[in-house]
Order: sequence, then C-alpha cells, then structure tokens
Amino acid sequence: MGRRPSTIDRLPKEAREALNAWLRDPAISQAETTERTNALLAEIGVDHRISKTAVNRYSQRMEQIGAKLRQSREVSEMWIANLGSQPQGQLGKLINEMIRTMAFETGAALAESNEPVPPAILKDLALAVQRLESAANMNEDRERKVRIEERQRVVEEAATRVEAAGNQGGMSRESIETIKREILGIR
Repeated sequence: MGRRPSTIDRLPKEAREALNAWLRDPAISQAETTERTNALLAEIGVDHRISKTAVNRYSQRMEQIGAKLRQSREVSEMWIANLGSQPQGQLGKLINEMIRTMAFETGAALAESNEPVPPAILKDLALAVQRLESAANMNEDRERKVRIEERQRVVEEAATRVEAAGNQGGMSRESIETIKREILGIR
C-alpha cells in the first residue's frame, strides 16, 4: 500500500498554490504561512485545517526536491560546458547513464522494501531499461555512421588535393591516378 496523501497534498489547488507562494517568500515565516493558509481554507469553505508540523514537513520535502533539481541543473550545465562544440551525442550518453542509475536505484529501493513489488512497476521499469538500451544502440549506430562518412569525406578531400598538387607539379595522369587509388583504397 502506498503512502497516504498528506494534509497539504489534499488541499484544493488554490490553497496549495498560495501556500507555495508564501513558502517561497523569505519574509513570511512557516507559522504565518500556516495561519494564512488556514484563513484561506476557512474563506473558501474547506472544513479541515493544516498544522505547523505539516507545513514544516512539506517545506522540507519541497526544499529537498528543489535541491535535487538545482544539483541536476548544475551537473548538466557543467557537462554541457565541458562537452564543447558537439555536446549532443555526449549529452545523450550522460542522460542515458543518469536514467540507468535512477532505474537501478529505484529497483534497489523496491527490492529493499518488505512489500511485494507490483507487476505494473516491474513492467514499467523493464520497459524503461529496454527503451534506454535501444536508444543507446541507435545513438551508437548513428555515431558510427557519422564517423564513417567523415572519414570518407577526409579521404576524398585528400585525393582531390593530391590530384590538384600532382597537376600543378607536372605529374603524369597515371601517377596521379595511382596515388588517388591508394588513398581511396581502390585496387
């Protein structure tokens, strides 16, 4: 059985949005936020009230989530800055590795719990890993194709330069063609 929604999670959208805004404002204490939220709940006709403890737990949970998001952004920005002019492939590898780590951590956490793992979660986790591996293979194949095409372009450019230099240097057509065939790997 999952975690029961907290009193904060059960608030109407309007009250939760106001609570979030008050918690973000450093000039408003958690006690004042609790009072304002309870006043708003009374104003809109909601019977239940929230406690300072619930606001504190919610605030801590949101701060933890915010800290993780900030950390993820910082790590991503650092890697993007380090990857240079062609970050797409490297960034994709980084994201794949991050998702692999999350899938592993999720699986480990599920395995450590004393509760049976719902089949739907296992299926979703397995499907996510399968798709991740498929995407990684597609990226690898694309990178390999790009490297082959780039190598071919460089070889053809070298052959063109040899031909131009040979013509300028007075080499025979036969000598130029022999060198070009060697560069291009043609027998």
